[in-house]
Amino acid sequence: MKKILIPTDFSEHAEYALKVAAQIARKNNGEIILLHMLELPHEGSDAISKGHDIPELMFFKNAAINKLEEIMDSPYLDGINVSEVIQFEMAFEGILNISRLNNVDLIVMGSHGASGYKEMFIGSNAEKVVRNAEVPVLIIKKDMGEFNVDKFVFASDFSEETRQPFTKAVEFANKFGATLHLVMINTPNNFKSTSTAQGIIDGFVRNFQINNYVTHIYNETNVEKGILNFANSIDADLIGMSTHGRKGLAHFFNGSISEDLVNHAQRPVVTFKI
Repeated sequence: MKKILIPTDFSEHAEYALKVAAQIARKNNGEIILLHMLELPHEGSDAISKGHDIPELMFFKNAAINKLEEIMDSPYLDGINVSEVIQFEMAFEGILNISRLNNVDLIVMGSHGASGYKEMFIGSNAEKVVRNAEVPVLIIKKDMGEFNVDKFVFASDFSEETRQPFTKAVEFANKFGATLHLVMINTPNNFKSTSTAQGIIDGFVRNFQINNYVTHIYNETNVEKGILNFANSIDADLIGMSTHGRKGLAHFFNGSISEDLVNHAQRPVVTFKI
């Protein structure tokens, strides 16, 4: 976690994320890239290419620069290497592009979530980044104060395809000195006996070097509800999941549990791409 990308729209939720990122950077001798996206009007890039509305665009860019400079003077960023980027692009596309160009290790985003009609047809930028980002994405919903991760819930079916993202989750937990709470959610539609579920988890973790972990099998009517209720039951500091990054019709009809958690959980959520 040496290079951390923080998108900001200058909202209080973005500041919550930046404060957390600052703590992570400081603990890991890392650096922060502070990104502000100037989303263009419907004629977007044409306005630039044709030279239209350049004074207006420069006005907004200069205003953004001034706000970024104010943020960079915040006491909680003292001693941290912070660079600023302003990009004319749609928010989630720009976040992904800057992430790739700068080889970031982690994206930290603030989010107030989405629900109902908006969730189904629009979705939050955080949800879109979670779906498409190749690096871990940490979502912060509120002012965390001191960001300590003692209880890190990682929910999974512990299948073969989750081994690679689980490696990143273990690294994340070990860096924070967290206890990794590995949980399999048992649902009526995909029920396993306790002995079978425990055997799957034990076989899965056998080849990983995990500093501190415990295993759980939790029964609930659906996976998302099970993760949220289990995290509440142990007062977890962080929820982690792997995500398939489904797109198009597959995403519309199947959805993604990790994206639902990003929208609905009040606890921090970190996702790892399969």
